[in-house]
Amino acid sequence: MSGQLALQLPPSPSTAAVIINSRCTLRIEREQRVVVVAGLPVHHYSAEDSVAEAYAMVFLVDSGFAQQSEVAEAFGCTVRTVRRHQQRYATGGMAALATRSGWRSGRRRISTKRLHVVERLKAEGLSNCEIARRLGVSEKAIRKLVGPSPRPAQCVLPLTEQRALAIACTESQPMAATAEQAAVDVPVLYGTADSSAGECGPQQVSTAQQQGDAEQVSTSLDADPSNRTFDRLLACFGLLDDAAPVFESGCAVRGAGVLFAIPLLVESGIFRISGKLYGEIGPAFYGLRTTLLTLLLMALLRIKRPEHLKERDPAMLGRLLGLDRAPEVKTVRRKLTRLAAYHRSEQLGSELGRLRVEQRGQVMGFLYVDGHVRAYYGKHALPKGYVTCRRLAMPATTDYWVNDRSGDPLFVMTAQANAGLTKMLTEVLGEIRSLVGQRRVTVVFDRGGWSPKLFQTILDQDFDILTYRKGKGRRIHEKRFVLRRTKLDGRWVSYHLHDQPVRFLKGKLRLRQVTRLTDNGHQTHVITSRWNLRDIEVAYRMFERWRQENFFKYMREEFLLDALVDYQVEADDPTRTVPNPQRRALDKEVRAARLELTKLEQHYGAAAADNPEHSRPTMRGFKIAHGKLGKELRRVRQRVATLVAKRRGIPRRVEVRDVSDGAVIKLATERKHLTNIIKMVAYQAESDLVALLGPHYARLDDEGRTLLHELFHASADLHLSESELRVTLCPLSSPHRTLAVEALSEHLNETATMFPGSRLRLHFDVHPPPVRGLAFPGSRPAKQPAPPTPRQSKPDISAPG
Repeated sequence: MSGQLALQLPPSPSTAAVIINSRCTLRIEREQRVVVVAGLPVHHYSAEDSVAEAYAMVFLVDSGFAQQSEVAEAFGCTVRTVRRHQQRYATGGMAALATRSGWRSGRRRISTKRLHVVERLKAEGLSNCEIARRLGVSEKAIRKLVGPSPRPAQCVLPLTEQRALAIACTESQPMAATAEQAAVDVPVLYGTADSSAGECGPQQVSTAQQQGDAEQVSTSLDADPSNRTFDRLLACFGLLDDAAPVFESGCAVRGAGVLFAIPLLVESGIFRISGKLYGEIGPAFYGLRTTLLTLLLMALLRIKRPEHLKERDPAMLGRLLGLDRAPEVKTVRRKLTRLAAYHRSEQLGSELGRLRVEQRGQVMGFLYVDGHVRAYYGKHALPKGYVTCRRLAMPATTDYWVNDRSGDPLFVMTAQANAGLTKMLTEVLGEIRSLVGQRRVTVVFDRGGWSPKLFQTILDQDFDILTYRKGKGRRIHEKRFVLRRTKLDGRWVSYHLHDQPVRFLKGKLRLRQVTRLTDNGHQTHVITSRWNLRDIEVAYRMFERWRQENFFKYMREEFLLDALVDYQVEADDPTRTVPNPQRRALDKEVRAARLELTKLEQHYGAAAADNPEHSRPTMRGFKIAHGKLGKELRRVRQRVATLVAKRRGIPRRVEVRDVSDGAVIKLATERKHLTNIIKMVAYQAESDLVALLGPHYARLDDEGRTLLHELFHASADLHLSESELRVTLCPLSSPHRTLAVEALSEHLNETATMFPGSRLRLHFDVHPPPVRGLAFPGSRPAKQPAPPTPRQSKPDISAPG
């Protein structure tokens, strides 16, 4: 203390004192402050030193000289501020008093570039809660910014008027607009014009809005489709939520054949439903619609991971989207993270499934349920699941898919801790009931869901069951089987079948058993509650469950269904139960002890059988002769009894927090569920295209999807008009495939589908296949055969008579 300089405070009229309590006083002399306790100065600091002032508050309260309320009143702050200073000082000392968590005083919670977005949404009549949800902030921040009434929107027409005049001067571009049209479109696009502003021009409503279109269609002010600099600038300023698709005419655009799937993607409702659920994902050049369309086209073009975009030309993919370039890897991942933050993928899947039921309700009478296990090879400790292809248990995640009668997916659910089918089937049936309504549906599943008690519960919920019988059943004599043959789903099937009723649960549950006899003598028992179906149809619907297995195989190979989307983990339920590892170890010891006991008993029995009775006629003599073996046998029996008694006192299942060393975690499911839905919609679009190709392609069952793969990667010419985008496909590898796609284009043109986010109607056409026999340019013309003479001509055998 001897080295401390004395603070000279001469008496002065300008000196003021703030009384904290009867013992403490705060003296103020210009820019200096002194804390006096019982007449002695204990702390002095400059008024500009906020850290020293915070320490003065902490010192007075922690030393017991004053209370928090007295210090807060004297220093002109709140009690909460004093308490916060105490907590920071206790945690990090003086250094912690200098850091301020949270937002700076006076700083807005909303960035300046998003103010226009808030103003536009408020002018549209949206509530503060809805605006806060779209921007990812709290409702209080919006209320402080906007207040009870919406602020008047600012007019940005002076910014866009010059750009519109430049567009009008460019006569060579097909989508040029005049300055007057730009003055009308810009307020609608970016929500910036006020009707009371005279310099903004009159507010007009577009033709599509006058007709009551639900989807808002935006336009672009960029003259060059390959240079969207102005739209990107508007997105940077927060004035653009999604870039409008702008196309340009071109010949042989690579991969343009994938546009043939756009009508089916629009019909699936993913753009309309996602717009209602997610709204806007913030001001961006790549908005919600563009992000979803990019992911869907990536799935159809077999770009299986976002990292695979590095191998593609972004400008070429951008032409398919109507942009100057497609989003890159980091952009796609950032958009997926933004969508996953809404936690609405399950609701999106439910809405898409409900729309699918409305469109294809005739194939929802039989629904197939099966689980798909995705193995995990990372470093986190996850619950294990049985991987069938590897025939072992390993860390994995189980998804349960529901497919309709034709094998197309309806929805998917992720199981908690790899729960079995018997536990998940109740939740799956609840989701099915919410989608199909009150109609009675037959649920088809494999032996993993075998449980007579569960069957009774399913029947009570107005569902029918169709599954394999688990375990050994009574073998039926081959003479009792009958050959059945009929035509189902357009093809002939035949089985050797036997039909009989069976009972379970001590005769309380009466079901039907249809048994199939194969050529090698194997008998497969099928259990169902459907008494109104023919036995051959019961067997056919059960064996058609392999369509779902083929679906899993196709999705793994073509869409990379098992790919790990992200490395994020989330907290798991610590109260869920798992098999007790102590009991599992005891089970292993019991099995080993019983195996040893069995071997000893075999040796003891063999010795008794080989006992020479002439030398050891009594049992006493036998025991004496084999005393060592008998002693070992009694010891092992005692050990087995001890282990069984010890195992009896250990519970079969315990809570996971009791056996986990660290935090109870699981893989994050939101992004994976969202990508599964996108791949499911892409697969549904492929299935619908295959169905449209059916009458025009003979080898549909063998080459239908192969034809679509060639179609999606084929080149096409793009011709643009004011209201139409004509896609003319180049000829495919063979004439019969080209003719099939030509017939497909006629069906697609009847839908009159608009490209998402634009007013351009899609029109599809195919270049005619080259005529065989025509010579290549520059080659010699082929010799034409001479016409046959009348004697060489053959009679027309197709003519009558």
